[in-house]
Amino acid sequence: MRTDKIQGWEAFRENVMQTSVSEGQERFAQLQTQLREIWQGEEISGQNDYDYDILVVPSFSIDQSVGQKVSGFLHYEERLLFSLIRLRNPKTRLIYVTAQPLSRMIIDYYLQLLPGIPFSHARNRLLLLTAQDNSFKPLTQKILDRPRLVERIRKACRLGRSYIVCFNATSLEQELSIRLGIPLFACNPDLLYWGSKSGSREIFAEAGINHPDGSFGVYTVENLIESAASLWQRHPGLKRMVIKLNEGFSGEGNAILDLRCLPNFNVDRQNGEEIRHHLGKGMENMSFQAKDETWPTFSARIPVLGAIVEAFIEGEEKRSPSVQGYISPNGEVKILSTHDQILGGPDGQIYLGCRFPADTNYRLQLQELGLKVGQILAKKGAMERYGVDFIAVRSPVTGEWDLEAIEINLRKGGTTHPFMTLKLLTNGRYEEETGLFFSQEQAKYYISSDNLQKSQYRGLLPDDLMDIIAKHRLHFDSSSKTGTVFHLIGALSEFGKLGLTCIGNSWEEAEAIYQRVEEVLDAETNPLISREGNHLCSGLPIHWT
Repeated sequence: MRTDKIQGWEAFRENVMQTSVSEGQERFAQLQTQLREIWQGEEISGQNDYDYDILVVPSFSIDQSVGQKVSGFLHYEERLLFSLIRLRNPKTRLIYVTAQPLSRMIIDYYLQLLPGIPFSHARNRLLLLTAQDNSFKPLTQKILDRPRLVERIRKACRLGRSYIVCFNATSLEQELSIRLGIPLFACNPDLLYWGSKSGSREIFAEAGINHPDGSFGVYTVENLIESAASLWQRHPGLKRMVIKLNEGFSGEGNAILDLRCLPNFNVDRQNGEEIRHHLGKGMENMSFQAKDETWPTFSARIPVLGAIVEAFIEGEEKRSPSVQGYISPNGEVKILSTHDQILGGPDGQIYLGCRFPADTNYRLQLQELGLKVGQILAKKGAMERYGVDFIAVRSPVTGEWDLEAIEINLRKGGTTHPFMTLKLLTNGRYEEETGLFFSQEQAKYYISSDNLQKSQYRGLLPDDLMDIIAKHRLHFDSSSKTGTVFHLIGALSEFGKLGLTCIGNSWEEAEAIYQRVEEVLDAETNPLISREGNHLCSGLPIHWT
């Protein structure tokens, strides 16, 4: 790089460090323009001569009261450890920041997955930093609260050859970008409304995509009840409604209002005041999806986060597919993947895992609808990953699947790390014509979960897991490009919780690999337990007939 360019970046960054609050937006916009210079066409990656520093800040910058209800939530920072596989490019350097130090064994596990790169060479290009803070605050806030840590990060990143990746972008990540003078490769926080429950509904309406009848965002319980009453009057035969906090995580911010449990009366003939009275009482006794959630705690967040109400989609045979897309810094939109999500919880609202790709009956339709959403988001200035969740219901008459859009995620999600793990380990390609992923002309399939959790797994250390993997050959085989890649390893000892992505050459092979891993872990932790009926920690089957 020319000396004058380096000096220009130095002057720019020093200027950024002195930015006032009023100048923040302008400075952030200037930094974001640098992404177009960095971007090389495929997720800012992929070339063997890729000479950049990637700062990974895996902060879950969400309402922490929601996050605390997720078992092992602080360890979800490990979801982005797939980024270490980018060190397969011999010039790439990576800085990974966490709240607490990661186990050496976990880091070694990921680095030894790298194809064709000596372990020591990759390790020398990896810098691990930690805030040494286990509190329930977003990791990015912990970093900002430590000026010396910010300065260490700043000095570690090369001028003009660095960018930040994160789980989701908020004003916190924006502030960190400004203070470091490093562009943030993520959606501008000013656009996050379009990834909220209310903003998603506006996008679906603009795109002409079917979605459940419901409301836009409200910020008082009274307005929520009023919106629910209007919805019920529009659909007197409605059985259930879904109440959603405007910002949620893995379905934890959802609640189900069962109208069949309310007094039996004719909605068409009842006056509005009585309808609202019964709905208000019904909300106090909703089925909350988050553990230990109650109406007082749920309703207290409505003035802060907002909420919507939607018609619950009924169906005898129902699934929850999703499509993932990517918007480049140049505004180009492409489809990355489709999945069928595996859901659990009291009413099937909680994300447990996924299988790739989505069912062939609606896979291409998902891509088409996802592209429409992505093009609208791109026009609004959105960047990087987005996902769109749907509900698919099979018609008992025609056998066809009807799709209804549910929400947009303007961030990485539960399907990001398994797909990127597959992509980076196999160096394969996604084919939009079929919706399949190929590695050396062989289609690849996987089943992934963040929620293989059992009490008997508690006490297993990362070293213990590695012993089990080695003993039973549960590792990912780089020659056949099949096997298991583990994540959330740090949550295993305390919470008995583990994540895994099982890659096969068919869904049947991927499922068999998953089941074998679970059987081995069960046998290693308690040889006397039954090995039957224990899929995905809740008895939820992962095979569809």
